Amino acid sequence: MTVNVETLEKLERKITLTLPVETIQAEVDSRLKRLARTVKMDGFRPGKVPMSVVAQRYGYSVQYEVMNDKVGQAFSQAANEAKLRVAGQPTITEKEGAPEGQVAFDAVFEVYPEVKIGELAEAEVERVSTEVTDEAIDRTVDILRKQRRTFGLRSQDSAAADGDRVTVDFEGKIDGEPFQGGKAEDFQFIVGEGQMLKEFEDAVRGMKVGDSRTFPLAFPADYHGKDVAGKQADFMVTVKKIEAANLPEIDEAFTKSLGIGEGTVEALRDDIRKNLEREVKFRLLARNKTAVMDALLAKSELDLPKSVVQSEIDRMVEGARAELKQRGIKDADKAPIPADVFRPQAERRVRLGLVVAELVRANSLEAKPEQIKAHIEELASSYEKPADVVRWYYGDNRRLAEVEAVVIENNVTDFVLGKAKVSDKAVGFDELMQQQQA
Repeated sequence: MTVNVETLEKLERKITLTLPVETIQAEVDSRLKRLARTVKMDGFRPGKVPMSVVAQRYGYSVQYEVMNDKVGQAFSQAANEAKLRVAGQPTITEKEGAPEGQVAFDAVFEVYPEVKIGELAEAEVERVSTEVTDEAIDRTVDILRKQRRTFGLRSQDSAAADGDRVTVDFEGKIDGEPFQGGKAEDFQFIVGEGQMLKEFEDAVRGMKVGDSRTFPLAFPADYHGKDVAGKQADFMVTVKKIEAANLPEIDEAFTKSLGIGEGTVEALRDDIRKNLEREVKFRLLARNKTAVMDALLAKSELDLPKSVVQSEIDRMVEGARAELKQRGIKDADKAPIPADVFRPQAERRVRLGLVVAELVRANSLEAKPEQIKAHIEELASSYEKPADVVRWYYGDNRRLAEVEAVVIENNVTDFVLGKAKVSDKAVGFDELMQQQQA
C-alpha cells in the first residue's frame, strides 16, 4: 500500500490510498465462496448453488462491502502510521488514473488541532460565595406553609385582597370580537401571586362577591398565545366567590407532615438548612465553573475542526426536535430548525471540550474512582433511599460517564482556581437562587 499525505488547509488533510485490485478480488471471491455454503435459492439445495449464480446475485453488494472494508482498513493504517488524530469521518472518493492493476482513493478529513493554553497565572477569575441565612430558611418555611394552606369563605361584604383565592367568570374581546381562550366560568386563581396578568389582578383586587367590572388589558408582545400577543383586549370579570387562606401553624403536626421524624421546629429548620446548603453548593460550583471555563478559553488558542462542530450542531438540532416531540408538537421530527442558531453554542462546546481534554491530559486531572463514588453518593443523599440511587448510577455506563465528565470539570475548575488570579465576591442567597443553573 502506497500512502501520500497532503495538507489542504489548517486542519484539513488528504491521504491518497492505492490498493491492488487482486487483493480486493481475492477477498470478494473468498466471501462469495463462504456465502455459497449457506445461501438459499429456489431450485437449489442449500450449499449447492453454483458460484456463477451466487456471483450474479450477490457479487455487486459483496464487492461494495469489501471495497468499504479494505479502504477503511487502509485509511486507519495510514492515519496511524502518520500519527494523525483524525477528527470526524473522512470523505472518501475513488480517484481516476490509477496505475494498471491498482485502484486509488482520495480520503479528505480533518485532524484535531494543537491546543495552546497560555499562562494560567495571568488568568483572572471571580469566585462567588453565598451563605444560607436564617432569613432564607424563614422564607422556605413560608413556602412550605403556603403549599399546605387551606381556604375558607370570606364574608359577603369582604373585598378580594392579596393571598385570597377568587372564583370568577370572565370574557375578553378584541375589537369587539371574542377570541379563543378569552372566556371562562368558575375560574380560580390566587390574587397577588402572578398567576394572571397584572391588569387582571389589579381589576379583581378590591372587588366583592357579585361585583362585575370591565377593564382594558394589553397582552405583552412575548405573550405565549401568539394570536393575542401585543394586542389590546377589553375584559369583563364577575367575582363569584372569595376565599381567605389559612396557613398551618408551625408545630409538631406540621413538621411531621413534611416527613421530619422528630417533629420539632429545630429539626425542620436543620433539614431545610441542609437541603439549601446542598443546592447552594451545586449552584456555586456551576457558576464558578462557568467563570473558570471562560477564563480558560480566553487563555487558549486553537482551530476548530468543522466536522466536529457540525456533528455537535446536528446533535443539538436532534435534541431540539426531541424536546418538541415531548411537548406534543405534531411532526416534530420534520420541524424546520435553522442549524446556524446553534452554531455559537456548538463552537463553544467543541472549543471547551478540546481545551479541557488537553488540560486534563497534560496535568493528570482524570476522574478517580473514589471521586466518582463520592459525587454519586452526594447526589443520592437528598433522596429517600440513597442506596437505590447509587445502584441506579452504577447500573448504566452512560450515567457513569456523565458523572465522570462532571468530576473532570470539577478537577479542572479546582486546578485553574489554584493557579489563576482569583477575586472572591459574596452574593446574596436570592441572587444566586434566581440564576439558572449552568
